[in-house]
Amino acid sequence: MAVPVIAGLGTAQPPGATQDELWSGFFAGHFPDATRALAQRIFANSGVTRRQAAVNPLLEDVSDWPTERRMRRYQVEALPLGKEAVGRALTAAGLDAGDVGMFIVCSCTGYATPGLDILLARDLGMAPHTQRMVVGHMGCYAALPGLGAAGDFVTARQRPALLLCAELTSLHIQPATARLDTQQIVSHALFSDAAVAAVVVPGGRGYALREVTAITDTSTADHMTWDVTDTGFRMGLSPKVPQVLSRHVRGLVDGLLARHGATLSEVGGWAVHPGGPRILDVVERELALPPQALDAARATLDAHGNCSSATVMLILDRLLRAQRPAERILMLAFGPGLTLYAALLDHTP
Repeated sequence: MAVPVIAGLGTAQPPGATQDELWSGFFAGHFPDATRALAQRIFANSGVTRRQAAVNPLLEDVSDWPTERRMRRYQVEALPLGKEAVGRALTAAGLDAGDVGMFIVCSCTGYATPGLDILLARDLGMAPHTQRMVVGHMGCYAALPGLGAAGDFVTARQRPALLLCAELTSLHIQPATARLDTQQIVSHALFSDAAVAAVVVPGGRGYALREVTAITDTSTADHMTWDVTDTGFRMGLSPKVPQVLSRHVRGLVDGLLARHGATLSEVGGWAVHPGGPRILDVVERELALPPQALDAARATLDAHGNCSSATVMLILDRLLRAQRPAERILMLAFGPGLTLYAALLDHTP
C-alpha cells in the first residue's frame, strides 16, 4: 500500500509592514504611557522584522470591534487567501480540485457556518462527495494533527487529501488597557497572517509522512490560552512555556526517531514552530542542534512573524525551496495543552 506523500505546497499572505512601521504607526500609541518603554523593548527583541496583516492596524483599528464584526471580516479576508494557497498547492501537485478526496481546514482565528471548507470546496469545484474536516481552536500546532488526519485518509482510501491552514491573527488586536499586560504586548509583537495548503497523495515523488506524534502536559494547561471574548480572541501566554517545552521536547523527538531507526544527526531539516525567540533557543539547546539547524525557523519568524498554525508549514515550504532540500525533515509545533506535536518526513525520489 502506497505511503502518504506531501506532493505540493502553496502559500498566500496579505500585504505586510515592517515591525518598526507597526510600532511607530499604531502600537506606540496603543499601549499606556507607563508601559510604552517595556512594550517597545519587547517589539524590538521579538525576532520579527516584518509581518503581514489582512486587516492592517496602520489602516484600520479593530481593537474595539465586537467579536461578531471580526468573524464576519474573517470570512471576507480568509476566503481569497485560502483560495490562492490551495490553487498553488494543487498546481504544484499536478492535481485538480475535483481529485481531492478529503479537505481539511485548520484555523483558530475565525469561525462561520458555512465555513471555509464548504465555500472553498464550492468555489474551487471540488466533487460533491469530497469529505471535509475542520480543525478549530487547536492553535499553533494544528497543522500537524491536520497532516496526520490527511495522511490517515490517504493511507486508508488511497486517494488525495488537501490540508489548508488559514490564520488571521490581525483580527484579534485587543483593546488598550491602563494596566500592564505583558502577555498582550508579547502577542501583539509576534503574530501575523498567512494561509498555507498542502496536498497529500498515495505514493509518488515528494516527502513521505512517516509518522505524526504528540505529547500533552495537562498539568500546565493554563500556561497558554486563547479565550473567546466580546472583543475578539484573547491570548494568554505564560513566561513558563519554554520551561515546559524543555522538559518534553527531547523525549518526544528521540522516541519518534527511534521508532524509525533514525538519530538526531540524520535529520537534515528542522521545521520548528517559532513561538518566539526563546522557544527556538530552548529547542536548539535541548536537542543539542548546531546553530544553523534552525535558520529556516528564525528566518520565517523574521520575515513573517508567528502565523499560528500556518507557521510550521511556511518553514517547511522554505526548507523545500532550498537549493539542496534535506532528505529527512522533522517538524515540531507547540500550543495549548501544553501540547507538543512532531512529524517525520522522508524524501521519496
